[in-house]
Amino acid sequence: MTSSVITLESTPTWAVAAVVFFLISISICIEHLLHLLAKYFNKNRRKYLIQALDKIKSELLQLGFISLLLTVGEKPIANICIPKSIGETFLPCSDPSNDSPEEAKCEEQGMVSLLSRRGMKELQYLIFVLAFFHSLSCILTFGLGMAKMRKWKSWEAETRTLEYQFSNDPRRFLLIHHTTFARRHLRFWSEHRFLRWPACFLRQFYASVSKVDYFTLRHGFITAHFSEGSTFDFQKYIKRTLEKDFGVVVGISLWVWILSMLFIFLNAHDFYNYLWLPFIPLLMLLLVGTQLQGIISRMCLESQEKSQVVRGTFLVRPSDHFFWFGWPKLLLHLMHFILFQNSFQLAFFTWTWYKFGFRSCFHRKTEDIVIRLAMGVLVQVLCGYVTLPLYALVTQMGTSMKKVIFPEKVVEGLKRWRANARRNIALKNNYTSARPSLDNNTTSINTSPSFGASPSFNLNTPHCVKFDQPSSSEYLAVGVKDEGKANSTNRETKGS
Repeated sequence: MTSSVITLESTPTWAVAAVVFFLISISICIEHLLHLLAKYFNKNRRKYLIQALDKIKSELLQLGFISLLLTVGEKPIANICIPKSIGETFLPCSDPSNDSPEEAKCEEQGMVSLLSRRGMKELQYLIFVLAFFHSLSCILTFGLGMAKMRKWKSWEAETRTLEYQFSNDPRRFLLIHHTTFARRHLRFWSEHRFLRWPACFLRQFYASVSKVDYFTLRHGFITAHFSEGSTFDFQKYIKRTLEKDFGVVVGISLWVWILSMLFIFLNAHDFYNYLWLPFIPLLMLLLVGTQLQGIISRMCLESQEKSQVVRGTFLVRPSDHFFWFGWPKLLLHLMHFILFQNSFQLAFFTWTWYKFGFRSCFHRKTEDIVIRLAMGVLVQVLCGYVTLPLYALVTQMGTSMKKVIFPEKVVEGLKRWRANARRNIALKNNYTSARPSLDNNTTSINTSPSFGASPSFNLNTPHCVKFDQPSSSEYLAVGVKDEGKANSTNRETKGS
């Protein structure tokens, strides 16, 4: 029985039209859903989630272009011939079964194709599944983290109660060991590094973020960047920073693609990757969680060394030197790597299951299947529900505050205010040069902000707020000159 390939010349036009219509309908539905999601984020002023959604769209476009290149280059790449001795090295299986036909050009030369046409099609599936699992893994992690941090909203509301203000009255003085935060972190193991690390390792599994930790770090952040007694909404600020960091994690950059190629190479049977590769994300995640817990303990120790008496409540001072290499964002890139590596493990398992069956040369033993699935699920839950909330809180304790300290409405209002002030000053200068005999004091300049909520900083002349990335776009300078008033006005931000 001979089988022949049916081309479009022998295919009914209604069949072609039906398949094309089905594919176009799916594409339009996905595009419409993404548009509705972007509209919802825009309505709720979730700018950073919109940026994350744009990154997902760009990844889908990139995947489509890669798939197109693989389709167009299918025959030219298959015609690249290599010696059989090279083609039999670094195989994913110890005893592979090659039943795919070779190109006539390579078969005549006694060689094999660099990548067969069938392998090109299977590679398209792998790249698509990898990107899908990475995006899905980031979304699930973000959702689990936001669910865990939902209780922080009630903690933030508690800071505005009379009971909290009474218990943290700055007129009260306490010994440092009598505070709840000190009793939690100042133990016999705190001053010894080799004992502190195992304790911090175990602490991330039980009450990784307690209420006293949240209150103490919140108080340290507000004291460092705002006036004492400020009503700044720390919980909403953390939420905005986490949304911005999510836009970084969900993206697949060049170095992520390079790592994906490295992971594909390491799946050769010669490396015995099933013995060590599935455990890398878990070990790195536990290391990050231990470091975050250690930062809290080190901040407590540093405050104890400076004073044995606290005024009102325990005070910790934010600083970059608590973080590895003085770079708080390094933890974000490590979590990006962890999520990608974990999503790669799950994507590769799903792809081999779909293309080669549940029992294939990629995972013949039951232990291998259990390890891959268990490590993938464990890392996903641990990263989203434990490490991410801890990272969201501790990473705010760097030296510089982030740009998202201002809500979107306040940023827009400050930009309008600055534009109006510059325009009014230019008009005043033009009017003064045209009428030099007039008194300059008769010309009034309206530099009052045109928005309801004002930011929380002192409007001195000039005032500059420095954010975490020292670039020209990360500085927001506000200058106010008022000859009729001798004192500057202090205003505080109320989180939107």
